[in-house]
Amino acid sequence: MATMDVMRGPGMDRLSNGAKQAASHPWAKKLGRMGYAAKGAVYAIIGVLALKLAAGEGGRTTDSHGAVDTVARGPFGMVLLSVLVVGLLGFVTWRFAQAFADTEEKGSDGKGLATRAMYFLSGAIYASLALFAAKMVVGASQGRGRGTQGWTATLMEQPFGQVLVALVGVGILGFAVKQFHKAWKGKFLEKLTLTGLAGRQRHWVERVSRFGIAARGVVFAVIGIFLVRSAVDANPGEAKGLGEALAVLARQPAGDVLLGIVAAGLVAYAAYMVLQARYRRL
Repeated sequence: MATMDVMRGPGMDRLSNGAKQAASHPWAKKLGRMGYAAKGAVYAIIGVLALKLAAGEGGRTTDSHGAVDTVARGPFGMVLLSVLVVGLLGFVTWRFAQAFADTEEKGSDGKGLATRAMYFLSGAIYASLALFAAKMVVGASQGRGRGTQGWTATLMEQPFGQVLVALVGVGILGFAVKQFHKAWKGKFLEKLTLTGLAGRQRHWVERVSRFGIAARGVVFAVIGIFLVRSAVDANPGEAKGLGEALAVLARQPAGDVLLGIVAAGLVAYAAYMVLQARYRRL
């Protein structure tokens, strides 16, 4: 109760009101749309590379950092990467608006605060990716960091570290289940303004979006399972990130088919992000 009182105190109210005013500015919404498009571009690169691998035409499994590196190494790499940085910062801005200004009207009860905390975490993750990309633009030397296995090892070194890693894994599994539920129920369509589209077009928007969201759920389920397994075995080396999760799928029986389906789903998710950029009510 004390925590809720603090959250509803005068200082928090002023912060919330200021954030709402900033979020209502037309440029904030433009940044949000740019952000969804940038996120879509990242997933499109990951999905296309995995599709090419599944089809035996080169390609590889990679994560968001690998997608940024792919952009940097391509034609007009630094120009496109600069545009991507701006877009990613737009997504970060909008995620923080969702968290602090409550643009999604989630409220301040336990469930609402948990959802808004997830928005903040998402914003922080993409802020890190934007920083990684920005450093590449300015030519700052940098490594890829320690990745999933690195932060898993760090977390496991803490008191009750295995429990903490297991909780993170369970949380990611919960997120995966939420993605499956989201794809099944289709409530995401309520946030899209599709009145200008013909019935056939709306039908394809729904199908592509459901497929993409479900495929993302599969990837996060694999990540969550391996994090829990890592905690049980006290072995950080078993933890997997997005690219490694795709590689796990590729190693299964009929892995090229399985990887191809999930990779196509990630491309579909990228299309869903572009639809969000175009049609989402902000």
